[in-house]
Formats: sequence, C-alpha cells, structure tokens
Amino acid sequence: MTQKAFKYRFYPTPEQETLLRRTMGCARLVYNRALAARTEAWYERQERVGYSETSTMLTSWKKQEDLQFLNEVSSVPLQQGLRHLQSAFTNFFAGRAKYPNFKKKHHGGSAEFTKAAFKWKDGKVFLAKCSQPLDIRWSRQLPEGAEPSTITVKLSPSGRWTVSLLVDVVIETLPESPNQIGLDLGITSLMALSNGEKIPNPKTFKAKRRKLRKAQKALSRKKKVSNNRHKARLKVAKVHAEISDARHDFLHKLTTRLVRENQVIAVEDLSVKNMVKNRKLALSISDASWGEIVRQLEYKCNWYGRTFVKIDRWFPSSKRCGHCGYVVDKLPLNVREWDCPKCSTHHDRDVNAAKNILAAGLAVNVCGATVSPEESKSRKAGAMKQKPKS
Repeated sequence: MTQKAFKYRFYPTPEQETLLRRTMGCARLVYNRALAARTEAWYERQERVGYSETSTMLTSWKKQEDLQFLNEVSSVPLQQGLRHLQSAFTNFFAGRAKYPNFKKKHHGGSAEFTKAAFKWKDGKVFLAKCSQPLDIRWSRQLPEGAEPSTITVKLSPSGRWTVSLLVDVVIETLPESPNQIGLDLGITSLMALSNGEKIPNPKTFKAKRRKLRKAQKALSRKKKVSNNRHKARLKVAKVHAEISDARHDFLHKLTTRLVRENQVIAVEDLSVKNMVKNRKLALSISDASWGEIVRQLEYKCNWYGRTFVKIDRWFPSSKRCGHCGYVVDKLPLNVREWDCPKCSTHHDRDVNAAKNILAAGLAVNVCGATVSPEESKSRKAGAMKQKPKS
C-alpha cells in the first residue's frame, strides 16, 4: 500500500466559503500564537515547548472571551496546525529546513481534516459543520474502493480553491525495460540524455516575465490597504499561478515519460541551494527546477519499480572523456564542444556528461563503487596509514 494524494479544484457555496475562510483564519491564528509562544519560551527562559504543551495552550485560548470564535470551527484543523508546527521544528533542529515563519493572510491558507472531521458518502465530501457536499470537479476518478484518510482544503493567493484527498492505493510496477539512461541537467537544454537526445528548456518564467512585470508595476502604484490594491495583488498572483501550472505540467509529463521508458535512471546529486547563490544564474536555475525534477524522478521510480541512482556531485562528468577516461584540467561553461587531447574524440559537452553519469551510476548500482575523487583519495590515504598485519 502506498499513500497517494489526488488534487482537485472545487467551487464552494457562499456559506461554505465563509466557513472555510473562518477555519483557515483560526488555524493561522493558532499556528502563529503557538510559534510565538515557543519562540518566547526558548529565547527568554531557554525552555523547549512541544506539541503537548501547545495543545494545552489551545484549550486555554478557547476559554478566553476574546477568542471564543475558535469554538465556532472544527477543532481538527487547529490541532493539525499544531502538529505541522511540531514537524517544522523537527525539520529545523535536524538541519533540513529554516526556522518556521509566521503565516500571512494574503498568502492564502489551508486546513487539514482527518477522518473525525469529514464524511465520505457516495463519492461526495462533507466537511465538518457543512451541510452540503463540496462541488468538486472530478478531473480523474479515485481508485475503485479507495476512501480518503485525510482531506486538505487550500486557498491559493490567486483565489483558487483546491482539495487534496489522501488515499491508500496499490501501485502496480511497470514491466521491466531494457533501457538505461543518464541525465545531465542544464539551462540551455533542460536535460541532455545519454542516448544523445536533448530536452529543450521551456523557460516558463521567461515566457510570462513581461506580463508579470506589467502586473507588478500596476500593483506598486496602488494605494496600500485599498480594494484596488487587493485586485492588483490577485492579478499578480494569477500570473504566478500560470507560471507554476505550466512548469509542473511540463515536468510531470517529462519525468513520467522517462520513468516509463527506462529501467535505470542516473543523475548527479546537485546542490541547488548553493548554486543559486550565483546571481547571474540564480533566476535560470530556479526556473529550470532541477530539484523538483530529481524529486519527481525519485518518488516515481520508487512507485513503479525502477532503479534511481544519484552519483556524487564532485564527479567530473563534463571534463572526463567518455571514450578513454582522460580528464581535462579546465572546461569553462562557454565551451559546449571539445576534443579529447588524448584520443581526439569529439564530444558534445552535455551528452558526454550524461554518458559518464550513466556509467558512474551503473558502477554505484552494481558494486557500490565511489565516484568521488576526494573520497577515493581519502580511502587510499587511510589504507596506506594502516599498519601491516603481523
């Protein structure tokens, strides 16, 4: 069994929209109050406050006269917000994320409902305190017999309502394929494959950049805290939504195709977080969404029984000759084709890198070999320091 989320657009009635907005506002308020309490406890008294303490705080908040409105919405989304805050702190202390931020109203909002706060009947969703089912646009049907265990309602900054249904499904593995592929991610070409194919970069942000700039300039001219500014902000958010939708649609179709066609997929373990510190390339790298490509390939390979291999980021895939193994000293980014000084083989920089990534990935997959020069040197040095056995 695998948990899979199915996301749909829905259109709430005026009564449902009022209740959902109130629920999201209460969840945001509880989240921000709990975050402030945990931050204050640590910086002023060096005390760690966990989920159980914030849950007790929520009970006391509901008894306050100025917070009686917290009792008018379902308690489940409020508790789930506290659990999400606990997860955020867990990721922060583990070094996987930054310190949690306060939630803002104009960023939209979300509310998570567990089984105690919704009813699934005849393929319809009834949320807590709602008498009518949600008007969902079923763009695809749920798997037969599947029932959601968690429902998340989200309001995007552009005013779009979506509902995500988390269900347990059995995903059948794909038939074994004889194909193996190495991927070299880039900017000019989004991806170069070891079979010589190059995937062009759609540059979704660049396509909408002029429209976004116009909308943002109009927003900057509007008076703060006015209806016109609110309308202009929605226009900016809708352009951002168009960019995001086009990007995700392209990436999902591309990664699904690669997973269906290939049994083994090898990529480099890129540090995108450090690469975007280059101001000249940050926008292009972010628009290419290398991290999202790797993430989608990884979980789809796990779903469909494919082998996904990451090789070391320091492996000289571009500078190594795929024919004889010679490694050149320097290879600037403006050099897209080069000839090997040793065997005179002509290389396309990206395709050659993809072939080397595939070869290194197969070596890692078969025997667990290291492809990092630094790691190899350290292992060799460590072996030389060991005393010979008597």
